[in-house]
Amino acid sequence: MARGQGAGNLLLVAGLDPSGGAGFLADARVAEIHGLRPVGVVTALTVQTTSDVAAVEPVEPELVGAQLGALLSDAEVVAGAIGMLGDQAVAEAVAEALRLTAAPLVWDPVLRASAGGAALYRGDPRGALATLRDHIALVTPNLAEAEALAGFAVEDVADMRRAARAIAGDGVACLVKGGHLSGGAAVDVLAAGDELLDIEGARVPGGEDVHGTGGALATAIACHLARGASLADAARAAATFVRERLAAPVRSGRGRTSVL
Repeated sequence: MARGQGAGNLLLVAGLDPSGGAGFLADARVAEIHGLRPVGVVTALTVQTTSDVAAVEPVEPELVGAQLGALLSDAEVVAGAIGMLGDQAVAEAVAEALRLTAAPLVWDPVLRASAGGAALYRGDPRGALATLRDHIALVTPNLAEAEALAGFAVEDVADMRRAARAIAGDGVACLVKGGHLSGGAAVDVLAAGDELLDIEGARVPGGEDVHGTGGALATAIACHLARGASLADAARAAATFVRERLAAPVRSGRGRTSVL
């Protein structure tokens, strides 16, 4: 979609990847591609290349909360995507500020970069999920994140379905992403209310090695929710967008390619 006049504000709450392959910078590009205007706050600074993450420093929770509260007191947002939070204190500061909006929000529970290196979340992410439950519409864990949130191993589609049901609830849907499973098709599992839906798509060769897919998917889902799509339709459209980007990834440095 082309960006036009009067584009709504899409809230972004994410860490900063200096390479732009993931995090706040990448999410902002996804928002603009979908015709929305990105606004938001950075939750953590990283020493990061396209190869790995050397260090992570969460922003002071009081500063994150103050920035987000000021933003939401001033600007109306139509939807939002939350990514890396860093630790429980930042999650609590974010949740407190989110009381100022009823817009649909998607949380990508970033715990560790797929390329390896320093952890991107310190502590038990189940605490962050409990803190955010009243404010988010959807959580989008990958297999490792689903294991951490559900408390059991997630190794196949049957496990994904069980994890999605375990994580969802209290008005929050869960989309467990299966891009790192082997097989001819890529399968994501959506649990929303009483509905359990497998969302299948063609697997892009080498796609599991491309940086930034999780944040791009969550942000694209938020963009479609902003336009009134259902969770299932938003997830399908976002998955199509990510597959298209995986077919032509970007190389910004000497390490891994990124989704955009």
